Amino acid sequence: MISEYLKNYKVLLASSSKRRHELLKDLEINFQIVSQKVKESYPKSLSKSEITDFISKKKSIPFLNSLKKNELLITSDTIVWFNNKAIEKPKNIVEAKEMLNLLSGCMHQVFTSICISLKDQQKIVNQETKVYFNILKNEDINYYVNKFDVLDRAGSYGIQDIIGHVGVYKIEGCYNNVLGFPTSLFCDTIKKMNL
Repeated sequence: MISEYLKNYKVLLASSSKRRHELLKDLEINFQIVSQKVKESYPKSLSKSEITDFISKKKSIPFLNSLKKNELLITSDTIVWFNNKAIEKPKNIVEAKEMLNLLSGCMHQVFTSICISLKDQQKIVNQETKVYFNILKNEDINYYVNKFDVLDRAGSYGIQDIIGHVGVYKIEGCYNNVLGFPTSLFCDTIKKMNL
């Protein structure tokens, strides 16, 4: 399994995302969580996976100088792309409701990038998933934003939450990508890196 490819490395995950933690655990990877506050800004000329590539690399920068030879750092970023713009994490409940109303009845794209950093190399990969929402009722949106932690989620929703069960009628692509970490892409990339 994938943990065999990483047996000679101390894996560091620079993410506070519970979903990413769970997905790495599901892959049976031992990892240590590290943190550093990074402003998730990017040049406005970027779009789609260019944004997530840029931010996932930016998240790695504070750790690169102190990275040891036997350490492997994972950073990642996810955005929702709709109507030719990035829909990121909402600033408050009002903005979360606005985002969900915007996505209601429409298709949007989810982009996630993973940056894998070693002392002597860095690899950035990304994936796209299309998500199709039913028309969401205001009462469902109100219930969801008041009961779940929407402020920590790109696009104001978690596909694994009740809003995903009620609202999402189809996806094209990787489900785990929508959760914030495309595990199959990660495993494939690790195998190709000849660690």
